[in-house]
Amino acid sequence: MLILALILIPVLATVGIYFGAPAKLTALIAAVANIAASIGAIVTESTFNLNVLSTPNINLSLGFIDGMSIVMLLLAVIVTLAAVISGKCPEGREKLWYSSSLLISAGAIGAFISKDLFFFFAFHELALIPTFLMIGILGRGDRKEVAWKTTVYLAFGSIILLAGLVMVGNEIGYNMENLRALAAENQNTAALLLIIGFGTLVSLFPFHSWAAPAYASAPAPVSMLHAGVLKKFGLYGLIRVGLEVAPEGMKHWLTLLLVLLVCNIIWVGLVTINQKRLDLMLGNSSVMHMGYIFLAIAAYIGGGTTFALQAAVLLMFAHGISIAMSFSLAASIEQKTGSLELNQLGGLAKNAPRLAFYFGLVGMASIGLPGLANFAGEIMVFISGFEGWNKADGLGPVQIATIIAIWGVVISAVYMLRAFRNIFHGETASRTENATDLTLEEKFPAILLGIALLWVGIYPQSILQFLN
Repeated sequence: MLILALILIPVLATVGIYFGAPAKLTALIAAVANIAASIGAIVTESTFNLNVLSTPNINLSLGFIDGMSIVMLLLAVIVTLAAVISGKCPEGREKLWYSSSLLISAGAIGAFISKDLFFFFAFHELALIPTFLMIGILGRGDRKEVAWKTTVYLAFGSIILLAGLVMVGNEIGYNMENLRALAAENQNTAALLLIIGFGTLVSLFPFHSWAAPAYASAPAPVSMLHAGVLKKFGLYGLIRVGLEVAPEGMKHWLTLLLVLLVCNIIWVGLVTINQKRLDLMLGNSSVMHMGYIFLAIAAYIGGGTTFALQAAVLLMFAHGISIAMSFSLAASIEQKTGSLELNQLGGLAKNAPRLAFYFGLVGMASIGLPGLANFAGEIMVFISGFEGWNKADGLGPVQIATIIAIWGVVISAVYMLRAFRNIFHGETASRTENATDLTLEEKFPAILLGIALLWVGIYPQSILQFLN
């Protein structure tokens, strides 16, 4: 029953908040309790099964199919704890703010521990509802327009994905532990539906333009949970479902996937360089880095081994931690200066040296500095692109894409180092001259996520051990 508690704890905490329990304290207790429950569920290999429908056979079946489920669960509970402490809740909006954060977390966790295709999809869709509400009601800028755009894009992706999952379920059933290859004549269609469906949810080019504005408009907890955790649903699903049910179909569309992921890295990377606001820069950066994970998946499709999939999952974890930390610190910068416009900030390190240190740490992680988690994931991705390559055969599509993708590291360094310089160095701007440093409470998310980046960067085997 511990596995069921991972969903019930945030849901029951939300009910408690609705009926008057102190919102922030309740959310914090729920987040800590879910970390403890996660450890217990992993150690005891907890499972839960309840038959919901006999025809078709649909079950609320929860558990860990393999180590990838465990890694994604750990990512979710760590980011959730950081998210409920991050950002500044508008006065009088505590119920919506904290209950939405918990429900997004519950949906993401439910998707990662589901063993049934129907509930795998349903939990993700349930998590999108509080996401839309938080952007539309408590977001910044053109929040209503952004909320509608996000809704349209993700609804489109979800409908395409649902068609693919129903196609899979009708032929081989909904049990994700018993997935096998579809009939040869169905694989190309299924693979395309899954690539477009999951790809839209992950912001794969050209279905990516919803993501950066959504993250920039959303309150900090939503940006952290969606970019850091919920977006990984599409990558997780493509590995878990797509590669199992349509291996030949995936090979058929490999060239298309390579072209799109290169556009994620190079095209979106150049767009990121051009951003003038920190939140939009971070949002586009998140979209850009999805290309690296797609590259690892493409390397596997092109003939790689499970090493490529290990690289993908490790980078999924590392990116989830680093982008969540980035949005948490961006919220702190906005609270202390009233702006995220890069040309309005400067010299912030003089008054906020701790904030500068933590932002520098996550910035170095984002550009792949050795010793931090993102480097371990990215170097494995690049190696996987040449796994099994024979020099005598010349460069194939995967190798060419990998060489191009390496330039993304240079692009990342340009925009991240420039942002760090503009915000924290140079002459003190009017908006930063009276800024204060991080308080103990504000430091906690950065410390928690920073330790995870350092730990996994120094000892990546702590994550890879679940994937062997």
